[in-house]
Amino acid sequence: MAHNFKRNIVYYKRYYLDFFIALTAPVQLKFNYTLGIIATMERVPAKFFKHIAEGLYEIRVEVGSNIFRVFCFFDDGQLVVLMNGFQKKTQKTPQNEIVAAKKIKKEYFDEKSNKQ
Repeated sequence: MAHNFKRNIVYYKRYYLDFFIALTAPVQLKFNYTLGIIATMERVPAKFFKHIAEGLYEIRVEVGSNIFRVFCFFDDGQLVVLMNGFQKKTQKTPQNEIVAAKKIKKEYFDEKSNKQ
């Protein structure tokens, strides 16, 4: 089966992978499915992908009554960089999670600019 990728998805350090391996198998499958949608669809439905603040986006996954989020951002237009994830237990995204995501994003771009 051929895939027509619209954007690449990468993991920054182990933030996403550490979160992912701690999830149950059904949640991992749903994340893989959702990442496939993000990678291949021109316009990703807000149900799966939403802008949060200052270039931060969250990937949204719901399995049963459990809701999970992973922060990400764009680099070079079509590259999606995955960062920290968490299980959402309240209506609003916890501020400490947003602060952590902003810090990781800054770390990513600081490292990138130091390599150039």
